[in-house]
Amino acid sequence: MAETFKPCSEDGCNGNAGHSARGRNGYCSRHYQRMKKHGSPLAGRTAEGEPARFLAEVVMTYDGDRCLEWPFNRNSAGYGMIRREGVGVLVSRLVCEAVNGPAPTPRHDAAHTCGKGHMACCAKSHLLWKSRAENMADMLLHGTNRPGEQNPCSKLSEADVKQILAEKGKMSLPQTAARFGVSRSNIWMIQSGKTWRHLAVASLAEQQAAMRPQGGA
Repeated sequence: MAETFKPCSEDGCNGNAGHSARGRNGYCSRHYQRMKKHGSPLAGRTAEGEPARFLAEVVMTYDGDRCLEWPFNRNSAGYGMIRREGVGVLVSRLVCEAVNGPAPTPRHDAAHTCGKGHMACCAKSHLLWKSRAENMADMLLHGTNRPGEQNPCSKLSEADVKQILAEKGKMSLPQTAARFGVSRSNIWMIQSGKTWRHLAVASLAEQQAAMRPQGGA
């Protein structure tokens, strides 16, 4: 009989602790990592309201030319994130909108003239609205749009990604994310071909080739 999943044992947490809560002492991945690093599942947390205070009192008042690093949550690509009404929002978009007004279109990016968005730069003077094509061209110029293992922000090897692609549909996103030590959104982006696209395309081609009849009459 298959083992059932159990919720995290930390009060108020809806995270998944895994099969029968074994291996993580009953904690979800987030609380388990805090326990390993700090000795307590509640240690290392950001104080309530601190990101919003930092945004208002530090980021929006900073007029320097050097990069200003966002010290809180980041997405899988390294960009600063903040929660607004329960939803994660890119800090760079909030700052760019505050300085330059609303984006010309929803598809415009908050582009970093410094090329350090992936390092969580949120300096006002470094942000401009640019089209996706213009932003991608800047990334190539800055050398930050590197595929796969060439990207210094990558936490996964090509072998890891090939395994993640091979396990699509065989394991849940939380299980795969826990196995490789990355976020569920990172796994979803890989398996949907939005990141590591060159490997996703190669994997699909291999699957299609395997499904073709061998030989012929």
